[in-house]
Amino acid sequence: MYRERASRLAGAVVWARTVEPGAVRPVLPDGCMDLLWRDGKLFVAGPDTYAYVPDAAAGARFAGVRFAPGAGPAALGVPARELRDRRVDLDALWPGGEVRRLAERIAEAPDPATALEAVALARAGEPDPLMRAVAERLAAGAPVAATAEAVGLGARQLHRRSLDAFGYGPKTLARVLRLQRALDLVLAGVPYAEAALAAGCADQAHLAREMRGLAGTTLTAYAEAAKSETPTPSGSWSVA
Repeated sequence: MYRERASRLAGAVVWARTVEPGAVRPVLPDGCMDLLWRDGKLFVAGPDTYAYVPDAAAGARFAGVRFAPGAGPAALGVPARELRDRRVDLDALWPGGEVRRLAERIAEAPDPATALEAVALARAGEPDPLMRAVAERLAAGAPVAATAEAVGLGARQLHRRSLDAFGYGPKTLARVLRLQRALDLVLAGVPYAEAALAAGCADQAHLAREMRGLAGTTLTAYAEAAKSETPTPSGSWSVA
């Protein structure tokens, strides 16, 4: 079972999952970083450039705070590029004693996800406003060159600052966010060809190639697997 809700932390999502038999499916790139708790252990998921398949047995419990693109480094205290395509124990980033105390507190809480959110709120810093603007523009489908011009950065500056904020350059982030736009439409029932064009792909074949390259699967396979876990939007916990 998977459930999620909007966080009190701007742009973040709080989520919880109990793995059911046969329910593990790939986590697709989304431009985000997550603070995670799994059955008593705290760790961090960096920004992915390809699909990640969790190694989790049935019954495993997860809670997470998914930061908005570019917001993770301010909360976790490490540039996103250092965590790209990695899962790292939190005590490698924060003092071990503090992490143990936090893990115990979360494990004892009635709702570990809400307790984890409190940790994120306490540690969250102010994200780079320029990189937040970059993420918002790219999420809306703006071209990379136009985005760089709009925020007043040269190509090299934008690339360097994007590595620190997002874990990869703006072109990769644009691809990842475009795929996420397309998948949102597909899961809403929009036909593949229409979803591809609306998301900014040249055509359905382009979307299919991006799906294979970034997600390692097909649109049909992903949509079928997602049906059992896709929550409906809500201001409180949404359950699937």
